[in-house]
Amino acid sequence: MKHRFDTGLRRVLASLFTGLLALTACTAVLAEPPLKEIRIAVPDLSASGKHGGGGIVDVLRSQQVLEKEFAADGISIQWSFFKGAGPVVNEALANGQVDLAYLGDMASIVGKASGLDTRLLSATARDIRLYLGVVPGSAVKSLADLRGKRVAIFRGTAYQLSFAQALASQGLRERDLQVINLDGNASSAALAAKQIDATWGGANLISLQQRGLAELPLSTDDLGGAGSVQAMLVGAGGFVDRHPEVVQRLIEAQQQAVRWLRDEANKQAYVELVADLSGYPRTLLQSDLDASDVQRMFDPRLDAEFLARLQAGVDLAVEQRLIRKGFKVAEWADPRFLDTALNAAPAVAARR
Repeated sequence: MKHRFDTGLRRVLASLFTGLLALTACTAVLAEPPLKEIRIAVPDLSASGKHGGGGIVDVLRSQQVLEKEFAADGISIQWSFFKGAGPVVNEALANGQVDLAYLGDMASIVGKASGLDTRLLSATARDIRLYLGVVPGSAVKSLADLRGKRVAIFRGTAYQLSFAQALASQGLRERDLQVINLDGNASSAALAAKQIDATWGGANLISLQQRGLAELPLSTDDLGGAGSVQAMLVGAGGFVDRHPEVVQRLIEAQQQAVRWLRDEANKQAYVELVADLSGYPRTLLQSDLDASDVQRMFDPRLDAEFLARLQAGVDLAVEQRLIRKGFKVAEWADPRFLDTALNAAPAVAARR
């Protein structure tokens, strides 16, 4: 009798355990529905009616690299371009509206320092050259000449950190100047109208120079690279943790665009692409790119040099109170996906 009771009890317990496993599996399925889209944020750098992010973003979109990678899985790619640049992208990340973002160093650093759970997944550009633009005939020939001058900077973006690094290389701070917060287009307009003395920016300032509306007395090259911008891909921590296989595939697909960008034979095609999307003249983009080493600029590795540049940016941002609290970049970096992609690159290239 006792034996039959024990056997029956075991059957009941086994049935309950099986039911519990099934319930757990169903709950997991309900909690994590199939992924339908990957939401990617980008600061909109275009001055035209089209969207442009420059660099790898423009190549990925024009060649539909990510769309093709995930089409068979029914996963769409949603690109969101923000005129408000890094600060607005960080807000979208904080609100769970995007999964990944292509950003410059300042915005990425501010987001992480502010408590955003992001992962640094890959470098997308390094040593991006920036320029000091001044009104024609200005007596400003160096950063030291900016003391007390009205200078427009787009705060919260890579331009602000770049300018702080450039100033620091010459023993200067923002407080030595009259800094005005304007975005890139507004800064260019203000400089052209002589409403400010100077601004700090990218290839858009070459356009003003070519039209006789600005002079460019120096660039980050003249400062030994101090103030050059680094760019990267960051992922929302929750998305990376929930979909590591998707992130891996995305990083591997991204390498197609990286290889294309680093091929010297594609320089002219790249200039044509960016000019079409950005609205900037081809001649100025060509001038800027001709002075650049695309192999180095578009190196995706999270190597010691790249991480050190970011750490220096974090430390300077803390020192100059651009952020309240610093962090260790090495702990932020999540290179496992990129490392796997780089190791698999020869085999993937052969299959294609």
